[in-house]
Amino acid sequence: MRMQMMAGGLLLTIAAALAPQASQAGELIIGVAPPAPRVEVIPAARVGYVWSPGYWRWYGGRHVWVNGYYVHERVGWHWRPAHWVESGGRWHYVGGVWVR
Repeated sequence: MRMQMMAGGLLLTIAAALAPQASQAGELIIGVAPPAPRVEVIPAARVGYVWSPGYWRWYGGRHVWVNGYYVHERVGWHWRPAHWVESGGRWHYVGGVWVR
């Protein structure tokens, strides 16, 4: 019985480490590193748009590739594409955003 409780506790600990967590700001935090980015063929440039490269999205308990796309340009702003940041063995998803 004691061994079953220890095994159950271990499984819960592992599951908690791998489960996604959301911070107060809605940021996604997981314990699984994203795969290497895929090589994309960027379509011809479009006037008034900037290219946002593809990225790995966490969906359904796994990483799913999202193809790159064009974003309508905002004069005086810079597009910062979606990306993952590693911190202390955890991976934080940061969505694409316009910055001045």
